[in-house]
Amino acid sequence: MTQPTVTPKLEEPKFGFNEYAERLNGRAAMIGFILMMLIEYLTNQGVLSWLGLK
Repeated sequence: MTQPTVTPKLEEPKFGFNEYAERLNGRAAMIGFILMMLIEYLTNQGVLSWLGLK
């Protein structure tokens, strides 16, 4: 009997720490950081001050 020559493609998990979730989280963090820096530059105050938390 011969072994299969093609490895079956397994589905990516829909939740948890998978490559897609980590990539999406990283991109969201980069966008948030850039927006934070933009707010600080345009308002000349920190994000916490801008939000009224400090």
